[in-house]
Amino acid sequence: MGSGGRFLQNSLAFLGRRCFLEFRKQRSSASCPMLSVDMDNKGNGCVGVKNSMENGRPPDPADWAVMDVVNYFRTAGFEEQAGAFQEQEIDGKSLLLMTRNDVLTGLQLKLGPALKIYEYHVKPLQTKHLKNNSS
Repeated sequence: MGSGGRFLQNSLAFLGRRCFLEFRKQRSSASCPMLSVDMDNKGNGCVGVKNSMENGRPPDPADWAVMDVVNYFRTAGFEEQAGAFQEQEIDGKSLLLMTRNDVLTGLQLKLGPALKIYEYHVKPLQTKHLKNNSS
């Protein structure tokens, strides 16, 4: 792994630990609806997210712990790739900061699943988060 990859890994690990502590503090006092994955479109890698109390994740991805991110991708049909998010300690805030290049190269995933993960999941989550927090 090059120095750029190590820098990304160390930066994301630091952000993950810091955000997890903030998340635990917020989660203990907050009660809010959860997200679930719409499995109707699972076959093509395009999975919609809708409000639900079923899966235990906060509705705002910025509040997700590492395991929330991992479980999101497992539920979305990316069982193999979900482990990369756990290995790199990607929590919700880190996920929202990821670029296309981070997903395609930084996680060391196969190109096909990496493209689907970014285009159908990471990018829409980022867009939704920005839209919800810019108002």
